[in-house]
Amino acid sequence: MRRNVDWSVYVITDRRVAGERDLLAVMQAAIEGGATVVQLRDKHATTRELLEFGSALQRLTRSAGIPLIINDRVDVALALDADGVHLGDDDMPPELARRLIGPDRLLGVSADSVQAARRAEQAGADYLGVGDIFGTRTKPDAGAPIGLEKLAAIAGSVKIPVVGIGGVTLANAPAVIQAGAAGVAVVSAVLGAADPAAAARALRSTLENSIRKSSQLRL
Repeated sequence: MRRNVDWSVYVITDRRVAGERDLLAVMQAAIEGGATVVQLRDKHATTRELLEFGSALQRLTRSAGIPLIINDRVDVALALDADGVHLGDDDMPPELARRLIGPDRLLGVSADSVQAARRAEQAGADYLGVGDIFGTRTKPDAGAPIGLEKLAAIAGSVKIPVVGIGGVTLANAPAVIQAGAAGVAVVSAVLGAADPAAAARALRSTLENSIRKSSQLRL
């Protein structure tokens, strides 16, 4: 059975944002700082490159006891025996992906509307990546920002966890939690920082406080 997941600090790989630094070392720092989920995303890597880097990254995530999610590539997720896969609009339909990955791996689906969120939940998604919330430069095809109000509507329409993505920073992350998200997905806020470990640590501390306050308000 899938274990409970702390979705609060969901860090996504991006070689461009890491710059000249070794991406694996940057990710290790992010994990040591407090990343709770890691997604391997590289649209330009070959299958072999994804498998080689994914295997090295998986050693870090397994040592830390956190999930490794593979973006788009169900085949790579299965080959690595990763914890899950995340799908976008142009990827494999979630119903088919669920059949292939089985009941025990995590299935994430991107959604930018209440209708898309409900369809993904019905198709077997375990969580949703919702955005672009504030506007992002790391994903040029993200479309217009949906904003916090729409995020709140989507989070309130489903029973599965929602992770807010798109332009999330240390400053605006609490507002994402207040809108109903279980966590935030970030690239630049951690990988683009001079000290990724410190950035992840600060983000996790801020989010833990925000999640605690949101839980108290709901009681």
